[in-house]
Amino acid sequence: MIALGSDHGGFDLKQEIIKYLEEAGYAYKDFGCDNKESCDYPVYGRAAAKAVADGICDRGIVICTTGIGISITANKIAGIRCALCADSATAKLTRLHNNANILALGAGIVGTNLAMEIVKTFLETEFSGEERHQRRIDLIEE
Repeated sequence: MIALGSDHGGFDLKQEIIKYLEEAGYAYKDFGCDNKESCDYPVYGRAAAKAVADGICDRGIVICTTGIGISITANKIAGIRCALCADSATAKLTRLHNNANILALGAGIVGTNLAMEIVKTFLETEFSGEERHQRRIDLIEE
């Protein structure tokens, strides 16, 4: 299951991601927000990150206007490795090398088509499992 969270700046892109997830057959849980009224991204970024950290969801996608604030929020939760990606290459590499469990997107930074490509890459790429990458993840988690 994919945890979703956004503020008002990421709401429209989140709706597009929901369409993609439904068409691709991914289960998801939307932790808000529910409309485009101004709101505070930490509330929704934290809720989505906690769901991933607690094992309720396997991975997450969080969105705000830049992706910066909501990624910082998600990374405050123990066990979360949230990567802010603005291209498919970083989405692939953060899964292969960092086993990132949450993707952050900036709705004001990437367009819808690119965002969908990033989401697809993030969700379809598995962690490489290479010893050097796992060692580094373990060092991060210490």
